[in-house]
Amino acid sequence: MADTNGTAFDIVVLGGGSGGYATALRGAQLGLKVALVEGGKLGGTCLHNGCIPTKALLHAAELADNAREGAQFGVHSTLDHIDMAGVNKYKDTVIGRLYKGLQGLIKSRAITVIEGWGTLVAPDAVEVNGERITGRNIVLGTGSYARSLPGLDIGGRVMTSDQALTLDWVPKSVIVLGGGVIGSEFASVWKSFGADVTIVEALPHLVPNEDEALSKAFERAFRKRGINFSLGVRFAGVTQSDDGVHVSLEDGKTFDADLLLVAVGRGPTTSGLGYAEQGLTLDRGFVITNERLHTGVGNIYAVGDIVPGLQLAHRGFAQGIFLAEEIAGLNPPAIIESGIPRVTYSEPEVASVGLTEAKAKEIHGADAVETLEYNLGGNGKSQILGTAGFVKLVRQKDGPVIGVHMIGSRVGELIGEGQLIVNWEAYPEDVASLVHAHPTQNEALGEAHLALAGKPLHAHN
Repeated sequence: MADTNGTAFDIVVLGGGSGGYATALRGAQLGLKVALVEGGKLGGTCLHNGCIPTKALLHAAELADNAREGAQFGVHSTLDHIDMAGVNKYKDTVIGRLYKGLQGLIKSRAITVIEGWGTLVAPDAVEVNGERITGRNIVLGTGSYARSLPGLDIGGRVMTSDQALTLDWVPKSVIVLGGGVIGSEFASVWKSFGADVTIVEALPHLVPNEDEALSKAFERAFRKRGINFSLGVRFAGVTQSDDGVHVSLEDGKTFDADLLLVAVGRGPTTSGLGYAEQGLTLDRGFVITNERLHTGVGNIYAVGDIVPGLQLAHRGFAQGIFLAEEIAGLNPPAIIESGIPRVTYSEPEVASVGLTEAKAKEIHGADAVETLEYNLGGNGKSQILGTAGFVKLVRQKDGPVIGVHMIGSRVGELIGEGQLIVNWEAYPEDVASLVHAHPTQNEALGEAHLALAGKPLHAHN
């Protein structure tokens, strides 16, 4: 426990995840006196139980696929076996390096770190281990937890991503409950590691928040990989034994497997922390704020996964920077939710930013929206990599590009330019005139915009 000596801070941050530590770092950079309260490890879910460890597993999965499929490139390699102890050691080494670096950053900015679980006890105070920490501004960033369904108990062979990330063996078969980002990424990993995988998704499509064209292409790709899925039918129940799980759906279908992964989303960590008692408005546990992340009570703000919207580490990180600048009086522009890039890091990857075609038509009208798909079959680097997919652009007719949607291996690396195009309201002609290096997958964005600007080259438009 840091000795605060009754110090009144400019900002007291409750939670050291992506949103909380970004607030603290930027606030200190702006000369504000900052206290950061964290009961676990700095870095939160993303670093220790989410983004980083899952992407490490996905990289190991990619290497497994490369070894197994090398012959098609003239490299006759074989996959011996998956050493989960070695995979986990590699994963934990990556986490450890980043954790050490984050600790160093926090220390270098003279941020007061208070170890312990904090509770909001006043509009200007947090209590930690019996000590009251006061601040002119309070930022709540207590993150999220892996949700389950009512009556579905986690334990044994029924697990969430938290337990799956520490698994020291490769299951022969897995049922994944939930076909969103988390479920799809774990399904991809386990298939690459040699498991039989079946996804159960109650909605009509996998990755259901994406543009429907991407969802359908994603389903075709998973089907080609041998990943099974059941869509549009709700989960009914599960029983487990020493040998495995027995899953039933509401339509009577049943599945048997070694494990059931429950990947039905993440809930806000807000219960029992004093939020409601201090007058904050909660909706299903989420903290309601205005567009400037203010809760409507005193100088209390909220950041990250506890605020309704996209539960993404980079969203929380951006919100943290925004809040520090807001508190410092810099009046930063509000963050536009649709302008935040989204990536599913499976094989293939799905990456998007801006409005889907359906949402664009809902907002602007069907006659005011134009779309174009550029197939990666015309992209040299994609052919070298052996990946299929496409780039889909959504624009206002005679106006800017308002959505960029991509599917294919490694397309997540292209989303940086995509979010610049959408957020800077570029016209197709603006992007078409830029030179994209050859041969890169990045060219696909240039070619798509050439086509949308009416001058396609490597496309039959």
